[in-house]
Amino acid sequence: MSAATALVRNPTSFYVLRFLLGAAEAGFFPGVLLYLSYWIPPKYRARIVATFMVAIPAASFIGSPISAALLQMDGFAGLRGWHWLFILEGVPTVILGIVCLGFLTDKPEHAKWPTDEERDWLKGALANEAREPKKVAHMPLTKLFRNRYVLCLALVDTCASAAGSTLSVWQPQLLKSFGLTVMQTGLLNSVPYLMASFLMVYCGRRSDRRGERRWHTVIPMLLIGFGLFGTSLSGSLLPTMIMLCAVLVGAYAFKGPFWALASGMLSNSAAAAGLATINAIANLLGGGLMVNVYGWVKHATGSYSLALMPLDLLTLVSVATLLLLSRSSGPGARVTNETKAA
Repeated sequence: MSAATALVRNPTSFYVLRFLLGAAEAGFFPGVLLYLSYWIPPKYRARIVATFMVAIPAASFIGSPISAALLQMDGFAGLRGWHWLFILEGVPTVILGIVCLGFLTDKPEHAKWPTDEERDWLKGALANEAREPKKVAHMPLTKLFRNRYVLCLALVDTCASAAGSTLSVWQPQLLKSFGLTVMQTGLLNSVPYLMASFLMVYCGRRSDRRGERRWHTVIPMLLIGFGLFGTSLSGSLLPTMIMLCAVLVGAYAFKGPFWALASGMLSNSAAAAGLATINAIANLLGGGLMVNVYGWVKHATGSYSLALMPLDLLTLVSVATLLLLSRSSGPGARVTNETKAA
């Protein structure tokens, strides 16, 4: 669908392809989180989720200058630069999707590469998790969609989703407003993603090592709020870059501990629908609504600073929600002693 965007000729075809791309993406991320829960014991889950999700900032770090270069291919073979951007960045995904069909197995017992000892240890560690009480037990889908834990977790995830999505769309324009060229904008735009890539993995590993989820999720959210507020006050390039780095480091460092926390609250039978619901709501509100809110405020006021204020307010509400939601040391807030022993 991404590569096919090069075929867009009018607003209708653009909207159709964006809808189909969103439909394809909708099942991928919660599907991967569920898949990892079949393989990864809770003790290791934050670092593994962070390692998987580091692809997002890493792709922006690598892709930003590449995209800027591809846009310079205007006229090559009769195509515009943006045509080449979608084609050359979309085709590898199709190839990797085909590779996954033959490479990945559903569960450890189906895989041929682990030894019998490794497979037995892994099955035992996962079985220990299944026996632990969960805050969200098995329930009908209609009740799951109204469950307060699921909805609150979705609100919390909306904060990071909104920060990451909004900056991915608007950060290049914000940087370019300082008089930079397209290539300079592309290079500078990649810097926050490079920092986020390293610190995202570090935060996930640290959360696993300490066996703690709550504050490893809250502190990155506070960093988002601090960065957004600082960016709104900054009037020069260097402070703006520092604050943008803070926002994106927080938005991505949040993900490993948060999804480990969320999956720890959901029973096995509720995990698939619960993770999908959290992700879908966060993408709808954060990746959809808040990105447009930023654009509306920017268009109405002409101010990048004021456009960041709704995001900052959302961050404060999300921090308060998570602190209330995880104020007890229940499942998911801290890795249990049994899991550590496993």
